[in-house]
Formats: sequence, C-alpha cells, structure tokens
Amino acid sequence: MARVFTKLNHIAASVSMVSGPFWQVWRWDPLAEVRLQEGEPLENALRRFKRKVQQEDIIKEVKRHSYYLKPGEKRRVKAALARKRNRKKARKEQD
Repeated sequence: MARVFTKLNHIAASVSMVSGPFWQVWRWDPLAEVRLQEGEPLENALRRFKRKVQQEDIIKEVKRHSYYLKPGEKRRVKAALARKRNRKKARKEQD
C-alpha cells in the first residue's frame, strides 16, 4: 500500500479550472508528492518530502503570495536585494 504525502490543499495545490458549457470542474494538482515505498520507514519518506518541498521553493512562493506588495514597493525590495547581493559579491572578491 502506497501512502502519499502532499502539502495542505490551500497551500500545496495549484488549481486548474476546466469549464464546460454548463458546469465547472476544479482539479487540484499537487506540486510536491512523495510515495512511501514498501518497507520504507515513515521518517525517510518525510525527509524526502521536506527536501522536495525545499527544492521546489514552495515555502518561498507561499510567503511571497501571503501579502500584496504595491509595484513601487516591489521595485524597492528588488533593488535592496540587488544591493545586498552586490555587497556580498564584493566582500567575497575582496577576500
């Protein structure tokens, strides 16, 4: 029996809508999924799941969509991150 780990539906799934003439169907597509293999400990599967979530930047995406940034604010944040990156790069080149 294979167990499936997916993120919470409101966080984890992308929604795609299929519309017909008189009805609409919502389908949840899980972004990260790990199947428990036969005889595999739950801890190993959970570790694989956490690694997959981290690789797909799901948490980062959820945090980014948790609040709205005005376009000007978004520009300022982007510029600040660029300055931070450049300072870090200059520090590394200096060493």
